[in-house]
Amino acid sequence: MKRIFTALGLALCAAGFLPAHAATTQATPAVAQAVAPSQFTLANGMQLIVQPDRRAPTAVHMVWVRVGSMDEVDGVSGVAHVIEHMMFKGSEKLAPGEFSRRVAALGGQENAFTSRDYTGYYQQIPANKLEDVMRLESDRFAHNQWPDKEFRHELEVVKEERRMRTEDQPRALLSEQLYAAAFIASPYHRPVIGWMSDLDAMTPDDVRAFYRKWYVPANAVVVVAGDVDPQQVLALAQKTYGAIPARAVPTRKPRAEPPQMGMRRIDVKAPADQAYVALAYRAPSLRSLTEPTANDRDALALLLLSGVLSGYDGARLERGLTQGPDRVADSANSGASVFGRGPSQFYLSGVPATGKTAAQVEAALRAEVARVAKEGVSEAELTRVKTQWIASRVYDRDSLQNQASELGSNWVQGLPLDAEDRLLTLLRGVQPSEVQSVAQRYFGDDQLTVATLLPQPVAPGTRKRPAGDAGGAIR
Repeated sequence: MKRIFTALGLALCAAGFLPAHAATTQATPAVAQAVAPSQFTLANGMQLIVQPDRRAPTAVHMVWVRVGSMDEVDGVSGVAHVIEHMMFKGSEKLAPGEFSRRVAALGGQENAFTSRDYTGYYQQIPANKLEDVMRLESDRFAHNQWPDKEFRHELEVVKEERRMRTEDQPRALLSEQLYAAAFIASPYHRPVIGWMSDLDAMTPDDVRAFYRKWYVPANAVVVVAGDVDPQQVLALAQKTYGAIPARAVPTRKPRAEPPQMGMRRIDVKAPADQAYVALAYRAPSLRSLTEPTANDRDALALLLLSGVLSGYDGARLERGLTQGPDRVADSANSGASVFGRGPSQFYLSGVPATGKTAAQVEAALRAEVARVAKEGVSEAELTRVKTQWIASRVYDRDSLQNQASELGSNWVQGLPLDAEDRLLTLLRGVQPSEVQSVAQRYFGDDQLTVATLLPQPVAPGTRKRPAGDAGGAIR
């Protein structure tokens, strides 16, 4: 499955989110500004964002739909991801598989992705082929259709994907169980890939109904980055996407997660070579970058705390848990998942070293956060993390794919187009005392869910599958 990591979405949720080679202790420089993106609204409500970048005669074209697994209901989990697969299976004008063949004939590459918050489709093509892919993509957005036999075949592909990426991957299986235990009312309780029983029971009409409900122009944005002129792209968008009839976006009911009333623990038994432990703490979400509230500032401080703990080679978790003769872990990581349409969490995880237990790793992880709560962090340590973020931002801007992904992710979350620059400005202002404060306030037992992998014997001759991840975007 194809992964999409955006500068302001999944990348910030991943442990070790910043490139180690970017580390430095110098003062944080300003980020060089690219040509500002342009944003338009078509008559039917669909949004268009254009980011010119003239360095090469190529373009990335994306459609982001503000619908993901969090918009599903019980009994049809996984349907948002199944729709993503079925979008390649035909339209009123194209036979199953014809979309991909035509993109390839244009000299392009294409794929798609589904997460809890969104579904996205993209093509990278020569810039002079942009009109062709806009015509193709707008057609399947508005007129996706396929015979039932195509659905039955593709559903088996999705089921095998679930087996390969979750059920045969102990840590991905644990991650799925952790989400299910940590969230009760929030739809984040369900996996993006869906529960297997729901996939078994899914019908073609389940998929068609979800598609008709959510694939409406006002619930989507077209993002184009590359060697393009914004006004010319607008004209193409009006001719293609603008011809799709307007429809109302369904009303979303709030499904707020209730306060956690105490620590939760789960054990997951699965064939594995090593134990593993993951801790998830309730955390505030980052909702506004223009008028940040106290919760927003806490979320920013938690992002930097994650960087202090595991954001670079030799960070605190690596030094404290994985190095030296008395090391307790083979690996240890943290992640601040504070972006998204749903509730947020702060994660700690680790793999016990030989002769050590998951309980010892859990205690060591918690001790590192407690040390920050008691002693704080140094200005130099925080400056190093901030500087890495700047370097990562410069690196991201070198990629058309990253530029387009960032803009689409920002739109899905209701953030401004310049969200990354605003984020960096706010992060520069976070003080060591704020990082110490969040370490003191957000890591109590009542806010914690712990999942421990209890390794079971691996059957002789079992073929290892490629590693999976239950928490990220999938294709």
